[in-house]
Amino acid sequence: MNLANNWKDYEILDMADGEKLERWGNIQLIRPDPQIIWKEKSFPEKWKNANARYNRSSLGGGGWKYNKKLPESWQIKYKDLTFNIKPMGFKHTGLFPEQAVNWDWMINKIKSEKREIKILNLFAYTGGATVACSYAGAEVCHVDSSKGMVAWAKENAISSGLSDKKIRYIIDDVTKFVNREIRRGNKYDGIIMDPPSYGRGKNGEVWQFENNISDLVELCTEVMSDNPLFFLINSYTTGISSKVLENILNLKIKIKGKVTSGEIGLPMKNSNLVLPCGIFGRWEN
Repeated sequence: MNLANNWKDYEILDMADGEKLERWGNIQLIRPDPQIIWKEKSFPEKWKNANARYNRSSLGGGGWKYNKKLPESWQIKYKDLTFNIKPMGFKHTGLFPEQAVNWDWMINKIKSEKREIKILNLFAYTGGATVACSYAGAEVCHVDSSKGMVAWAKENAISSGLSDKKIRYIIDDVTKFVNREIRRGNKYDGIIMDPPSYGRGKNGEVWQFENNISDLVELCTEVMSDNPLFFLINSYTTGISSKVLENILNLKIKIKGKVTSGEIGLPMKNSNLVLPCGIFGRWEN
């Protein structure tokens, strides 16, 4: 498992009984996580210091209970990158810290090239990968169907000192956008996608990971440049093995390259426990 273990502003302080106690800068949050099926707390006293807890509702969804007043948003840093954190509905904060594993990998890949690199980031959310690739010197096209998430991604780029960099923000359905790029003849050296398990577009489009991921990867191969650098798929879909992503990349990308896959995770502070957080498949030239 690849661990995101280079954080200073984020850490898991404890985890037990379906919940994790996390530090985001100087703010501590308790959030649910389905992977945490053991009952034993390692540091019971630490849980009393949480600023807020996300409680699931038996009817679905849930909400935050605040023990201490929180700012509307605050910033945390990962190396030279800065991200804006906000407690959102459905337990999220706007950042998946385990993705630092992929940020580091992409930064190293881009910086090793002595040429201009164009990156296409699909299902780009609040732009963690966009910020990382732009910081490394790439030109980035950031695509997400949510206007709010794209606005948040712009905030993160500005906070990271990247407001003068070439980042194109697109609010659109991913498949429709890629089809347009094919017709325009636009090409990219790196493709990133972080597709949801299930989604519904504003015009009734339905996305289901198991049904649609293979076709989307094949479609995206048509916007790969003649000398592509990488193709990265992230997934949090329950029940899908990382080998599935590896198989799809092997089948769909006809250019000779190296294909790998695996899990990403977060270590717990002062412990040998690790929280598994998702899977990836990578093709690299």
